[in-house]
Amino acid sequence: MTPSFRRAVIAEWRGLPSAPPQPDRTQSTGDLIPKVMQKLGLRERLQEHEILGAWQALVGEFIAAHSCPISLREGILYVHVLQPALHYELERVTKPEILRKLKQRFGGKVIRDLRFRLG
Repeated sequence: MTPSFRRAVIAEWRGLPSAPPQPDRTQSTGDLIPKVMQKLGLRERLQEHEILGAWQALVGEFIAAHSCPISLREGILYVHVLQPALHYELERVTKPEILRKLKQRFGGKVIRDLRFRLG
């Protein structure tokens, strides 16, 4: 006999009203994980992971093959670039376009600037 069934039988036998059912406070993990990560201060790390996953789609296959986003700190995305010529191209020509695409996809508060480094 389960405890809830036992309580119901005893309440019926005594002629007392049964206790009101407890509200259902269950949440899906999809709703719960972002809240927990926010409380732990890990939201930026989750966004960093999403940006790393979307890098190739945002910048194209060639640039993605020769560069790699390393970290996102305080709204600045740090990207390692393999070749000096590509570093110059990214820094002087392509940076505004990449930054616009990143802000459009992830929001202006998440990414404020890009910093390219040789490495």
